[in-house]
Amino acid sequence: MIKYCTKCLMSSARPRIHFDSDGVCNACHNSLEKDRINWGARKEEFFEYIEKFKSGDCIYDCVLPWSGGKDSSAIALKLKFELGLNPLLVTASPLIPNEIAFHNREEILKLGFDHVMVRPNQRVSRHLAKRFFIERGNPKVHWEAAKESIPIKVAIRYGIPLVFYAEHGESEYGGRVLSEESKKIKDFTEVLEHLVGDDANNWVDDVVSEKDLDSYSYPSQKEVQSIGIKVLYFSYFFRWSMYENYHYLKNKINFKTAPYGRTDGTFTNFDSLDDKIDTLYYHMQYVKFGFGRALRDASRLIQNGHLTREKGLSYVRSYDHEYPRIYLADQLEYLGLSNVQLDEIIDLHRNKEIWTHRDDRSDWVLKAPPL
Repeated sequence: MIKYCTKCLMSSARPRIHFDSDGVCNACHNSLEKDRINWGARKEEFFEYIEKFKSGDCIYDCVLPWSGGKDSSAIALKLKFELGLNPLLVTASPLIPNEIAFHNREEILKLGFDHVMVRPNQRVSRHLAKRFFIERGNPKVHWEAAKESIPIKVAIRYGIPLVFYAEHGESEYGGRVLSEESKKIKDFTEVLEHLVGDDANNWVDDVVSEKDLDSYSYPSQKEVQSIGIKVLYFSYFFRWSMYENYHYLKNKINFKTAPYGRTDGTFTNFDSLDDKIDTLYYHMQYVKFGFGRALRDASRLIQNGHLTREKGLSYVRSYDHEYPRIYLADQLEYLGLSNVQLDEIIDLHRNKEIWTHRDDRSDWVLKAPPL
C-alpha cells in the first residue's frame, strides 16, 4: 500500500525512496542535514577544486549542463559573476522546443556566455519518443540519456576537466544514495542505473542504427579519464532550493514563466518550462506511480520550508490529477498519435495496483490518495 511522508507529501511509490519508522522520507532528512552543514567550509572546498582542475590553455573553466531554466541559469550567473569562472553552457535540446525557454536562454546568453546546443537527428528523436512512450510510458528516455552524455562529450572535445551538474537528485528528493561521496561527485554507476537505466546501443531497430545513437551514448570511462574529467554537483557546495533559485533568477533577468499563470498538473509557474512534452511526461508519472507534478513541487517546497504541508495538500488535491492540455496538439503531432491513441497508451501504463474505478462513474481514482 502506498504511504506518504508525514512531513512533506512524497509518496513511497517514488523509486528508491526510503521512510523512517516515523514515516518521514529521506529527502526530508536531507533537508534537515542542510541546516547543519558549514556552507562557508563547503565554499572553500569549491575553490580548492577550481584551483585543482583549472583547464590550462582552455578559455573555459568548466562545463555547465544548461537548459535555460531557473536552476541551471541561476548556477550560470553565480559561476560567472559571483565565483569568477567562465563556464561553457551546454544544452541537450528539448524534444519540442518552447518559446518561453528560447526567451529565457537568450536573456542569459546576452549577458556574455558561450553556448553549445546539440539537437540530435529529429527523425530518430521522434521515433524514439514514440517508441518509448508506447513501450515504457516515458517519451523522454533518450533525452534523459542525451542530457547526461552530451555535456561530458563536449567537455572531452574542448579539453575541459571540470563539469558542474545542478543537484544530486537522489539525496535532494529521496532515493538511493550510493555513498556520501556521491552527493559531491557524479558517480558513473549512478548515471547508468538511476538516471538513464539503459544502454543506448540496445535501442537499435529497423529505423535507428548504432551511428544514430551517438548523442545518447555515454562516453567510456577511458575517454572520461583521458583528460581527468571530474563531474561535481553544485548543490554539494552551495545550499540548494529550487524556489530560491527562481527568486534569485527573476531578480537578475526578465525570466518568463508559464503563460497561463501555472503549468498543467501543478500550482507552480516557474519549473520545467523548456519542453512542451514535459506536461505529458509528468502526467505519466502520475499514471504509473500515483503522484504527479503538484505533489512533486509541493514536497520540494515543504522540504525547504517554503510551503506548509496543509497548503501543499490542497494544491495536490486540486491539480495533481489534471490532464495535460496546453501543449496537447504539439505532443500529438510530435508523437504521430491521435487523441484516442494517446489515451489508450496512457491507460496501458496505468498501475492497476494503485488505481480503481469509482462505482458510479468510469473515472480512475487512487486507492490510497494522500492525506
